[in-house]
Amino acid sequence: MCRSILPFFFYLSLLHLITPTAQREPYVCYETGNYTSNSTYRANLESLLASMSSNTDIDYGFYNFSAGENSDKVNSIALCRGDRTPDECRTCLNASSYDLLQVCPNQKEAITWYGDCSLRYSHRSIFGVMESSPLYAFYNTANVSDVEGFNQVLRPLLDRLIKRAASGNSTRKFALASVPAPAFQTLYALVECTPDLDELECSYCLVAAQQFIPQCCDGKQGGKYVTPSCDLRYEVYPFYDPAAEAPPPSTSTPSPPQPQQPVLPPSPPPIKALPPTEGKGGNSSRTALVIVVPIVLSGVVIISFCICVFYLRLRKQREEVETVDQIGRSESLQFDFGTIRVATGDFSDANKLGKGGFGFVYKGALPNGKEIAVKRLSKGSAQGDPEFKNEVISNQKYKLNWEMRYKIIEGIARGLLYLHEDSQLRIIHRDLKASNILLDKDMTPKIADFGTARLFVRDQTQGNTNRVVGTYGYMPPEYVIHGNFSVKSDVFSFGVLVLEIVTGRKNTSPRDGENEEGLLSYVWKNWRAGTTSKLVDPSVTSTSPATQIMRCIHVGLLCVQENVANRPPWRQLF
Repeated sequence: MCRSILPFFFYLSLLHLITPTAQREPYVCYETGNYTSNSTYRANLESLLASMSSNTDIDYGFYNFSAGENSDKVNSIALCRGDRTPDECRTCLNASSYDLLQVCPNQKEAITWYGDCSLRYSHRSIFGVMESSPLYAFYNTANVSDVEGFNQVLRPLLDRLIKRAASGNSTRKFALASVPAPAFQTLYALVECTPDLDELECSYCLVAAQQFIPQCCDGKQGGKYVTPSCDLRYEVYPFYDPAAEAPPPSTSTPSPPQPQQPVLPPSPPPIKALPPTEGKGGNSSRTALVIVVPIVLSGVVIISFCICVFYLRLRKQREEVETVDQIGRSESLQFDFGTIRVATGDFSDANKLGKGGFGFVYKGALPNGKEIAVKRLSKGSAQGDPEFKNEVISNQKYKLNWEMRYKIIEGIARGLLYLHEDSQLRIIHRDLKASNILLDKDMTPKIADFGTARLFVRDQTQGNTNRVVGTYGYMPPEYVIHGNFSVKSDVFSFGVLVLEIVTGRKNTSPRDGENEEGLLSYVWKNWRAGTTSKLVDPSVTSTSPATQIMRCIHVGLLCVQENVANRPPWRQLF
């Protein structure tokens, strides 16, 4: 569902260049600080760049060096394409160093993508930091004859390569491969990350570049997309030595199925009545029924009553035992204040994880090394022991993994698609929020509470009201300010829900009475900074498919755009 969402609204602000591949390789001179030609910073920079291009000890094409101290310290990262030899790599770095010093003569921070290598340096810390901005795109000017068929080959190929590259080690995150393409062509592709990133960060960076392909260069025979932390390229001609490709595995593993347009679950089968039993006729059997039934019926009633009483008592005992056991477990999670204070570093801001309904949550470590989460109640909080125990029990019972969260997102989307597109009358919910999504025993979501819903005829697209009803934080600005509502109002609310599910954070609004950064602001800030890996709820990151999560973040941000016209229609969300 989230696969086809295209974050053009974000990348248009980041894209510095879209140009045919024959144009000059790009560079950026950052305006974050300058140095003079005879300064210590310049001397450190020249020494650092010279040592990188002449280093013969590193043969894997990745360099992360520093030189100098304090304000004169220079940090530099260089990455050569994974299929290049050490000599080719050093030649590229030498040329890119000279070129970058010429075009950025006094900037403390700069980057260039020069042929088959990239080089960047900065006065700030850049090691182990995923940065997907700026993004440069180049395209092959020739068009493919079958765009849909080409994309059906390109997308799974890049997905496989991204997974392979992201799972690389600390010296190499690189993958390439070729596959047959339509019109008797072969499609060649290559992806790589700076290996100082972890698996999730590498995946995020490459997926961000991949997601821009349809908006920039759909239907082109080739493209190259570069960012400070990763790059990818594909062509219909061999731009690398095919001998560099890894041999195919002995047993083929089918690629994961692509998300299809969701189909509403079929209606439940009609309930079939049991056929009537055939009794024998005659006066004798009718007489026996008159006499025997009252006696038998009385016995059945008495026995049934006894069974019900026994069952209710047994169930109550089980519930009491279960409740005591659960409360016992929650009691074990309460510690004296001194222990908690030490574990959290005296409730240090550095250990602050977020804010719940009753106070801030901190991470900590007990003397035995066990990591814990600690809630410190805010002033005026109404939460007491019963509420705390209930929260612990609920968290133990209903902690969702990513598979469940994704299932819930898809289920909500299917429900809204039905309300907006497939129902005889178009239904605008107007109060879509977390508490109005009910989950059954299989964690299948059901949209509830249609008390504020409005019905539209098929050709009606929007409405207006002087009485704004709904929940702040989920309502779009045009509805709150002007009373205008439409299908796009529910799209906005859906986007908020998606971001809540991905991040594990509740959205807030100015009406909450807190000076806390709202969820939407928090997500946008990390998105623009290229730190999207920080957005994912820590409880699901270890087992989550990064590409799927990134696409869901894209969906959420697309849906919560302030401009109504920029929010995607439902049919484009699938």
